[in-house]
Amino acid sequence: MKPKSTKIFGFNRNIVYTGLTSLLTDISTKMVYSIMPMFLLSIGASKTTLSLIEGIAESTATLLKAASGFWSDKIGKNKPFMILGYGLSAIVMPIYAFVATPLQVLYIRFVERIGKGIRTAPRDSLISGCAINGDSGRNFGLQKAMDNTGAIVGPLIAFALLSAFPGNFHGVFLLAGIPSILGILVLIFGIREAKKSKEQLLSKFRFRDFSKQYYLFLGIIFLFTLGNSTDALLLVKANEVGIKVVYIPLVYLIMNTVSVILAIPLGTLSDKIGKEKLLAFGYLIYALAYFGFGATSSISVIMCLFALYGLYSAATDGIQKALISDLLDANKKGTGLGIYNALLGLTLLPASIIAGLLYDHINSSVPFYFGAVTAILSAILMVVFHKCFKS
Repeated sequence: MKPKSTKIFGFNRNIVYTGLTSLLTDISTKMVYSIMPMFLLSIGASKTTLSLIEGIAESTATLLKAASGFWSDKIGKNKPFMILGYGLSAIVMPIYAFVATPLQVLYIRFVERIGKGIRTAPRDSLISGCAINGDSGRNFGLQKAMDNTGAIVGPLIAFALLSAFPGNFHGVFLLAGIPSILGILVLIFGIREAKKSKEQLLSKFRFRDFSKQYYLFLGIIFLFTLGNSTDALLLVKANEVGIKVVYIPLVYLIMNTVSVILAIPLGTLSDKIGKEKLLAFGYLIYALAYFGFGATSSISVIMCLFALYGLYSAATDGIQKALISDLLDANKKGTGLGIYNALLGLTLLPASIIAGLLYDHINSSVPFYFGAVTAILSAILMVVFHKCFKS
């Protein structure tokens, strides 16, 4: 049984309210995330430490993504996992205001990522379950657009606060908890989830129940993610070429603005021409952007590259989830999306270690060239995947 089909602006109400929850939560996280690299460097963290904090926090919580996806399929409910996951992140966000060492940041980041691990697969499963007539790309495009709208507003608030109170990172962290609490209220009162029959529930997990296409696509995702380390290094690069700390949130804003504008149109286009084609295009755009980050020391070029990076984000993030969703049976969407999200998180650890070590021990360009090469290889494999499995 599908959730109630009440429409808001042509979208299922659950998709809209899920997007609004993501928007408010992302305001909080991006208020913190847009200045966290500079804060960590200010308290003595190296580039390798910066990458390790992101990699460990993501990777150690990733098993929860698969587990929560499986259990949401098993009980036929996504909303309880979403409330728990978003709630945990909302509680810990203001605690960043009281940290003084990189290790303390790691502890809080770990707990916050546990929250994301719990909520991500059930949230994506809820969105996937609302798809009708092959419009999964459009639905995930809306989710991506609203998520990134929060990623625009968050850095703007951080910029305004740092402009008014220079160097007051802790004040930004303290205020970051407010939007995420509002997001929890939207989730609780806005989303209505229909009860599933016993026949629609997943009884047990078996690897052989997933298709060959699913696993091959995960292999491509693994290769691409291996060269796609933490975005924190992009912000560090922007600072190194001469962009002042107070303006770093605005650089982050450029990327997310482009992504918001293009996410729904590209998601809708992927439903029409094929998600594999859009993903191959997105990976090539990523390669071009990363090569540019490695090659340039120009502030104006860096600004353009962040816009290009926003195009890559719009062409891949939501569309990857939509393609995964299309490859899954209805009663396995939470589990399959959980495995996908777990793979992303697990791969981020070696990816972040590789990028951090290359950045610290060779130079700031090499990790970007490495990412460009893996993206080109992923684009080629995506084209092969499409030719082998197109209907």
